Amino acid sequence: MKEYNVGLIGAGFMARAHSIAYAGMPMFFWPAPGIPVKSIIADLTEESAKDAAIRFGFSRSTSDWHKVIEDDGVDIVDICTPNNMHQEMAVAAAQAGKHIFCEKPIARNAEEAKVMLDAVKKAGVKNMLAFNYRRTPAIALAKKYIEEGSIGRILNFRGTYLQDWSADPNSPLSWRFQKSIAGSGTLGDIGTHVIDIARYLVGEFDEVFASLKTYITERPVQTGAIDKLGTVKGTSDVPKAPVDVDDEASFMIRFKNGAFGSIEATRNGWGRNNFITLEIHGEKGSIYFNYERRDELQVYFADDPGDRRGFRTVYTGPAHPYGEGLWPIPALGIGYTETKIIECYDFFKAIAENAETSPNFEDGYHIALICDAIVASSASDRWQKTNCV
Repeated sequence: MKEYNVGLIGAGFMARAHSIAYAGMPMFFWPAPGIPVKSIIADLTEESAKDAAIRFGFSRSTSDWHKVIEDDGVDIVDICTPNNMHQEMAVAAAQAGKHIFCEKPIARNAEEAKVMLDAVKKAGVKNMLAFNYRRTPAIALAKKYIEEGSIGRILNFRGTYLQDWSADPNSPLSWRFQKSIAGSGTLGDIGTHVIDIARYLVGEFDEVFASLKTYITERPVQTGAIDKLGTVKGTSDVPKAPVDVDDEASFMIRFKNGAFGSIEATRNGWGRNNFITLEIHGEKGSIYFNYERRDELQVYFADDPGDRRGFRTVYTGPAHPYGEGLWPIPALGIGYTETKIIECYDFFKAIAENAETSPNFEDGYHIALICDAIVASSASDRWQKTNCV
């Protein structure tokens, strides 16, 4: 069984999630398609990098991310940094012949995403984006039902991603509130997850009609480099700086296959933690999913006898996608970490079998085109073509 040396760049909470996935993947999926070896991790300072190496189980550490890419022993470069660094790191990794696993969104805009896509195509390296929510077994099961024709031709899609971690105006001005670093706000941070799910389940976007809104126009300046995602608060004596990204993104969708849809994403929805939902209506049935109840898929099949019609709950388990590698009893509990483990498994499997990855940088580029169209639509107050082909 081949070992693959992983070099991880960034040591925040996403690095923790990825590190757990590398450790857990062979335990869940055995025989594993490959054995991840946590070789080297890079962070902003020597001290923080060394601490991350000890904490996350990497053999070595560095404060210079170039050393990760220049290391001849590294097979996979894992990018867990703010969005403004993705392009430079991914292009360098591709030119060095490394496979690339990159956190979402792919970049700040479609222009940067295209540069990244061209680089991996030219280098011929495997590449994947970390849209892990589509790896939730219930969503994969929804995909199976749709491909089997169980709900017929899809008519419409409705999705949400609602959080409240930035609803407090005293939440610090992290990089996620700065356009120069993030590219966009709620749209790129969480809205792209639902866009990815919609493309995965329904199909490509043709055009969008959008509205973006910023509710809190300034926030306390954050001290320190670690992104706390609203778990710390500023005080009245802390200086404030402008917010120049969106707090909410709401948009309608016309899909290329004729389906219609809508998505709402906000980080200012008090009482909502990680409220990802989707509802899909087809000519022969419907599907509903709520990530906060992620072991459950609600399905309605119109060809059921009249006295039995109604939404039924399917609890995902061994009989369903990825069930052979997860817990042996339905509804025993699938968590965020398991979706990252599944994601890791699919990436390593694609590398080992020289197969296509999904979602890859091509998908990321299309999602970036969609996001650029959403921004343009909000500015023009009219429908905007996505230019996805």
